[in-house]
Amino acid sequence: SGSGFVYDLNGHIVTNSHVVREAEQIQVTFFDGYVAEATLVGIDDYSDLAVIEVDPSEAPLVPVILGDSNALRVGQRVIAIGNPFGLDGSMTTGIVSALGRSLPSAQLLDPTYNRYSNPSIIQVDAAVNPGNSGGPLLDSYGQVVGINTAIRTENGGFQGIAFAVPVNTLKRVVPQLIENGEAEYSWLGISAAGGDVVTMPVLADELGLPVRSGVLIDEVFPDSPASRAGLRGGSESTEVRGIEISVGGDIVVAINGTMVRDIDDLVAYLVENTSPDDVVVLTIVRDGQTLDLNVTLGARP
Repeated sequence: SGSGFVYDLNGHIVTNSHVVREAEQIQVTFFDGYVAEATLVGIDDYSDLAVIEVDPSEAPLVPVILGDSNALRVGQRVIAIGNPFGLDGSMTTGIVSALGRSLPSAQLLDPTYNRYSNPSIIQVDAAVNPGNSGGPLLDSYGQVVGINTAIRTENGGFQGIAFAVPVNTLKRVVPQLIENGEAEYSWLGISAAGGDVVTMPVLADELGLPVRSGVLIDEVFPDSPASRAGLRGGSESTEVRGIEISVGGDIVVAINGTMVRDIDDLVAYLVENTSPDDVVVLTIVRDGQTLDLNVTLGARP
């Protein structure tokens, strides 16, 4: 069991992929006790989002109002609504503990997925427990700013750390699920030096890089949008704090004029603002020079 919320008057309801992806039958219980049969419209494991549908002529549909997750600030009050342990309509409150986290949502569902992260994840301390998954995370105005999706725990229960998919990801993914049953993501075709282990400021200090934020390219994948645009990966290896690092590659510092601090920022921009076949402008630092390159994005393989 899990939670969800009404997306529109056509009977579409948003929940988590992991709530419904293996369901043989889906039933939705509304706030007034009305129970409706639902069908699966589409799922996207990379964002852990899914859309189901009920008959709009029968169900008491009250769509939510979507907010702007990019406007959230650490310390801001948030409210989680859901059905923890089957206790329907439960509400808990807390604050935004951190922003810009990432989760390997697809790999948590199926280890055979490619390792693409679910970016811009919201960390909150509002109590979230089994059954809350798919429920809305609201701001103080009652607008949906996230979708409760996971907790970090060592005992199976809530320990003060919960995560929500940002609503701005929903705004890009859910319309695709309704139209096509699946979501496509933009693809650049690079990997970042240091990955999740060594941060860019550390690389800058250890390697004497000209910038302290951005994405130092480790590898440019063959026949990728990045390769066709002429981006360069590392040309030699060195060791930084015990980790083998490929150096000499381009450093991506901005996309379409928006500065990026790290690979998570870059992926977040691609997810929230672009589609395959879009042309973006990457600002890079190469051999001490700042250049702008046009890149035609592909679709994730």
